Amino acid sequence: MLIRTLLASIFIVGSVCAQTTLSDKPITLVQGFGTGGNSDTIARIIAPGLSRELGQPVVVEAKTGAGGNIASAAVAKSVPDGNTLILMTGGHAVSAALYSQLSFNPLDDFDWISLVTQFPFAVSVSEDSKFKSLADVIKAAKAMPDAISYTSVGIGSTQHLSGELFASMAGVKMMHVPYKGGAGPLQDVLGGRVDVMFDSITVTKTQIESGKLRALGVTSLKSYKLLPGISPVADTIPGYEVTSWTGVAAPKGINPEVLKRIHTALLKVLSDPEVIAKLENTGGLVTPSTSSLRMKQYVAAQIAKWKKVVALANIQKQ
Repeated sequence: MLIRTLLASIFIVGSVCAQTTLSDKPITLVQGFGTGGNSDTIARIIAPGLSRELGQPVVVEAKTGAGGNIASAAVAKSVPDGNTLILMTGGHAVSAALYSQLSFNPLDDFDWISLVTQFPFAVSVSEDSKFKSLADVIKAAKAMPDAISYTSVGIGSTQHLSGELFASMAGVKMMHVPYKGGAGPLQDVLGGRVDVMFDSITVTKTQIESGKLRALGVTSLKSYKLLPGISPVADTIPGYEVTSWTGVAAPKGINPEVLKRIHTALLKVLSDPEVIAKLENTGGLVTPSTSSLRMKQYVAAQIAKWKKVVALANIQKQ
């Protein structure tokens, strides 16, 4: 009986110890959008540094669809051992505001680790577009309701609500063309199949600089230093503002010591000048969170903000 009790105690202690450390298997960094998009690009920038700091492989895996919700749902249901992480985007908060029912709690089913970047979007058209300004887009949309089209990376994405908010505040109706992320929106705008895109600077910056895209506005309230010379949308539609973000989270229930280790590793990665340069080249400013709580508070505030936008734009909940 004594031996059995001792063996049970050893097993319990061993289990507790195992929970406080990462296993030796590769870490999967899930992201919810197609190859070449903002989420995929940023995940691949930070993955090598995380691998170095944590001492084990970090593999980026796409689980696309539903504006990132498929990825979020999969991670929320994963084992909270630190070996599954997710690169969240601002679309996560948008979905929390837009969808009446999700298969996961968008705030409480995750352990939040740190923000990675914050950034506005660019509103762009192809170089061959007849639209030379946002005023041109608004004028055409008023003359032809639901005829002027705009892209997004999925229903419920930040890009989607950016377009809906633009249309609402401008007093026009536009046609929403959703994609599953990736390079599809860019290709169709460049090809003239869709009129306007609301998308991250990650996706649009190179094409804007080469002249293949014409940026009509940036969605920050003021000019954005990483996209100089582009006027804010607010100059045409007073009060219009959209800023988005990326950040790393994990399924709820990770041992605090493991969470702390991942947080420390990520902050080291985000202090690396080479990583900072690469992230800024995507159009985002590096803004790490000092604690898991700080990131959770930020996401909660973002959800509250987008709920107000949904109400303001009179968007029907999904």
